[in-house]
Order: sequence, then C-alpha cells, then structure tokens
Amino acid sequence: MKDRHIDETMAEVYRNDPGLAASVLDDILSDGDQAELLIALRQMAKAFGGVQKVAKDADLNATQIYRMLSAEGNPGVDNLSKILRVMGLRLSVQPIDTPAPVH
Repeated sequence: MKDRHIDETMAEVYRNDPGLAASVLDDILSDGDQAELLIALRQMAKAFGGVQKVAKDADLNATQIYRMLSAEGNPGVDNLSKILRVMGLRLSVQPIDTPAPVH
C-alpha cells in the first residue's frame, strides 16, 4: 500500500466534511497560529479543486494565492475572504470567553 501525503489525505477529509473544515479553521484562528492556518488553507485549496480553480473562482491570480498561502505568506482579510467564500466558508468574529483586561 502506497503512503498518502498528509495534504492529500486532509484535502479528501475537508472535501467530504466542510463542517470539519470550518471547525478546524475556527480552532486555528482562536489559537492565532498563522503558520498552521496557511497549511490548512493550502490543504483546503486542494480539496476544492486546487489553487488554479480556487484562484479562478475567487477572481484572483493563482501565483498570488500560492504566495499568500506559502510558509512566508500573509494574506489580507479581503483575499482571505475571497478564498474562503469559494470554499463555502466565511470569516466571523466572536467574543472570547475571558476578555483581556483593559489598561
């Protein structure tokens, strides 16, 4: 049996369970780990037809998406929203359980 690359496995999982994809992104965003977020978004792009298709559907340049989702990437909110929308997802803001004290 040939080993599957983790990105391919996760792409299949996300493709079959968009609710899990949303939950994973929400957990990552709550932890604030941008590197982990970019990895998950790359896997999700693969799940939703690949970067070329996501770029076309989001009205973005594929090279731009590759750069945004690279290890050094830093996607802006507008582009992140476009990418997520293609995946049937959106950004949202929620109160945290314990607000930080105001100084």
